[in-house]
Amino acid sequence: MEGQTRKTSAELPQSVLFCCDHNAVRSPMAEGIMKKFYGTDCYIQSAGVRNDMEIDGFAISVCAEIGVALERHRSRSFEEMVQWGDDLTSFDLIVALTPASHRMALELTRVVHLEIEYWPILDPTGLGEGREERLASYRKTRDMIAERLQARFGPPRNPS
Repeated sequence: MEGQTRKTSAELPQSVLFCCDHNAVRSPMAEGIMKKFYGTDCYIQSAGVRNDMEIDGFAISVCAEIGVALERHRSRSFEEMVQWGDDLTSFDLIVALTPASHRMALELTRVVHLEIEYWPILDPTGLGEGREERLASYRKTRDMIAERLQARFGPPRNPS
């Protein structure tokens, strides 16, 4: 058991950036869930290829169900991150959740050695016919993210 704890600690980088297309659904969900699971053990941010949407209301709802508050999230793009003083090369790990964000992360970091992972996560937008079906799609995305986080970084340290 003690060996597993040390292994998990070693696997948790000091800083992680999650990215997707708009920073409105998947990357904010991943940022919020990781903060809930691992607390202040890691610096966690998110960004999008573009900042042309606000945080999605369904994402807010399904994350609230597991105690993750997203209503105060402000969407931002890679470009805005740099303008606001965040250097992409200062992150230990970038996790791209969409093909476009994966390409952008690779392009923006092409001259530095940086760990970039691609996690293909379901885009729940536009799926489902009514509110309940749409919420079910967003829950599936939320749960996919939570499962990938635990597979990559170990069990939550702050499971409450």
